[in-house]
Amino acid sequence: MGDLLTSYGVLIFLAAVLIFTGLFTVRQQTAYIIERFGKFHSIRQAGLQFKIPFLDKVSGKLNLKIQQLDVLVETKTKDNVFVKLKVSVQFLVLGDKIYEAFYKLENPNDQITSYVFDTIRAEVPKMKLDDVFERKDDVAIAIRRELEQAMQDYGYGIIKALVTDIDPDIAVKNAMNRINAAEREKLAAQYEGDSERIRIVAKAQAEAESKRLQGRGIADQRREIARGLEESVEVLNKAGINSQEASALIIITQHYDTLNSMSENSKTNLVLLPNSPTAGTELMQQMLTALQASKSGDL
Repeated sequence: MGDLLTSYGVLIFLAAVLIFTGLFTVRQQTAYIIERFGKFHSIRQAGLQFKIPFLDKVSGKLNLKIQQLDVLVETKTKDNVFVKLKVSVQFLVLGDKIYEAFYKLENPNDQITSYVFDTIRAEVPKMKLDDVFERKDDVAIAIRRELEQAMQDYGYGIIKALVTDIDPDIAVKNAMNRINAAEREKLAAQYEGDSERIRIVAKAQAEAESKRLQGRGIADQRREIARGLEESVEVLNKAGINSQEASALIIITQHYDTLNSMSENSKTNLVLLPNSPTAGTELMQQMLTALQASKSGDL
């Protein structure tokens, strides 16, 4: 009886060991591939799972999360410029094609890299360097389209393909910087020229307006002077002085007014000739003679 209990105990112990040996846990967003005698048996996903010890084997596991692969490709553009493109490909294992992803493709990263190289070296040589920068989204779309068609049969889905960096040769970058600097200097010169032209036009307009107003002022001044002279002649005529004498008197009066205004500025270097004490009388006589000669037609 004791030997029988011992045998049962051993069997129970062995059964417990086998059960615990067959239990395993699969993490979230992970898939385990179970094989029996080297042949595919089942796919186990997140949770507590069981396999038959010694018969079943965890052949491998797949990460079901979105993964990213960065690929650096060097190629040549249409205008013979060597450029390096960095492409980031986001992909994942399709939930309904775990078998294909595990058994059909040995290394998905190498496969994706090969397609990225092939697509870039087919698309970029058709573009000039400036077009590569402007149409990098078109390159990314072409990469994604090519990868989706190729990788879906292997159980992988392509979420996104991004051209994250475009790096031309250093000499080309320096040349591009010089071109950009020259363009900016040209634009600055154009702005400066436009500003100078506006300033000159504004100055000319201001000067024209100033001269117009100055001319109007001179005309008004002369008109008022003429009106004043006319009134002065009328007053002198009423006093018994004829027009010739009145005109001469007015001229001599203006002569002395000029001398008086000159004396107000002590720093003037102007010398008025003649300027003798008898200059006024002589000037008066000369004016009367000139006016009489003009009236008689001798002058």
